[in-house]
Amino acid sequence: MAMQPAEIEALIKSAMPDATVAIEDLAGDGDHYAATVVSESFRGLSRVKQHQLVYAALQGRMGGVLHALALQTSAPE
Repeated sequence: MAMQPAEIEALIKSAMPDATVAIEDLAGDGDHYAATVVSESFRGLSRVKQHQLVYAALQGRMGGVLHALALQTSAPE
């Protein structure tokens, strides 16, 4: 069962309420997405730690219902 972009965004925003989230369906199949996430909670963290925060927000769905997620993360400028 594929995830909807709104569900991905809601999970991320629930963990990081200040985040600006943009989701793009890369293949039109509901399994391959790209996400751009901008949050103050990323400030001072390595890119790996930023991505770990996003994966944690997805509550174990990565690799299961959500097959692939290309991430771009940053703190606001």
